[in-house]
Amino acid sequence: MTDHDQPHLPPPSLWPIGFAIGIACVLTGIVVSTIVAIVGAVIAVVFGFLWIRDVTRPVRTPAPDVEPERREERVEISPAADDEPAEYPRSTFLSVATLGLGAAIGGLITVPVLGFAVLPSFTNQEEQGVELGPIEDFPEGQFVIATYLENPEIGEVTRRTMYIRNNGIEDGIPSFTLLYSRCAHLGCPVQPNGLIFEEEKKVVGEHGAEVTPVLVTGFGCPCHGGQYDTEGNRTAGPPVRALDRAEFSIINGKLVLGPFFSVSEVEGAGARAKIYRYRRQVPGVHVDGPSAWLYPIEVPQ
Repeated sequence: MTDHDQPHLPPPSLWPIGFAIGIACVLTGIVVSTIVAIVGAVIAVVFGFLWIRDVTRPVRTPAPDVEPERREERVEISPAADDEPAEYPRSTFLSVATLGLGAAIGGLITVPVLGFAVLPSFTNQEEQGVELGPIEDFPEGQFVIATYLENPEIGEVTRRTMYIRNNGIEDGIPSFTLLYSRCAHLGCPVQPNGLIFEEEKKVVGEHGAEVTPVLVTGFGCPCHGGQYDTEGNRTAGPPVRALDRAEFSIINGKLVLGPFFSVSEVEGAGARAKIYRYRRQVPGVHVDGPSAWLYPIEVPQ
């Protein structure tokens, strides 16, 4: 048997290794970070494409014209041979099948990850621009309880509660602290530790906002004993972080509720407080430290 009779095996390729590294990054990114998962998906797609191109090269490249060996005896060639379907090596079929199966598995892995990464941008939309009343209803240095209807068309079932304190003017800019009443443990309603002056309640705005002065020494959760200080920092109990906060704006002399965000902790107090803020997360989810790696995907709210 001559060298020409030996089967031509495909040369070694690094593309499968790169493809495997990409899939490994995707699996690691599901636990560690969405960015790592996206980078891994890109690597897997690029190396998978190069691998497919390399494997299918014999099929895509036309065979060179080779002058047949001349023999003394006459060989008859059937004219129907040209009509016979082309035959492919079994190794090529197995490679293509393996790539197809790998692509299907990769799609099942990456599509949910990308869905969870993109879906919260459309689902976690809490109504903003809620007018909470004139800033005169918020005495400087004192907390008030402000409740409002998130969706007035639905009614009381959408009523939410914020604890708001006017911190005064800092560098010519009004400062307010807006704490959400939902506990960072399991979402139970947090209650103020102090006196509530119900007789001074006021109702303002189209969202049915009610503003009630309160003398606060802290906040407590009646469900599981979580405790917070006046800046929303956890002081006792099972909560995993500080109380969520909200941004604000002042329009025509009225306090308007802005987007919500989560907080790991607050250093200082009032207008000079240093707030460690993060993208809003559901209760029970860590936002900083090694524990946050276990919650890389924001759960739709």
